[in-house]
Amino acid sequence: QVQLEESGGGLVQAGGSLRLSCAASGRTFSSYTMAWFRQAPGKEREFVAAISWSGGSTYYEDSVQGRFTVSRDNAKNTLVLQMNSLKPEDTAVYYCAAVFKASSNRFSTLGYDYWGQGTQVTVSS
Repeated sequence: QVQLEESGGGLVQAGGSLRLSCAASGRTFSSYTMAWFRQAPGKEREFVAAISWSGGSTYYEDSVQGRFTVSRDNAKNTLVLQMNSLKPEDTAVYYCAAVFKASSNRFSTLGYDYWGQGTQVTVSS
């Protein structure tokens, strides 16, 4: 089992950057596929980015490709989402998620078993 806690959210102007972190408990962090999802008011939670348990593979939602970078530090049990060139439509609560080993569907909330509480990201125009 793993517990997740996000940090790094805040208010930023369009075009700015934010760096989200997700601290994970447990000694087997390196065995978990990790992901970031986001949920805007009135909308369903949607996939943003994922990274394999080894860190060798990354996946991105089309609208963030080239602007966001997902990475992990298995020695520090930390998942990071570097967000650049932020847009107002990126405004949402951002969640990190985890599943042991490979996900059955890395792009769906159903593919993850563990979730953090979320961190608010607000991008002003």
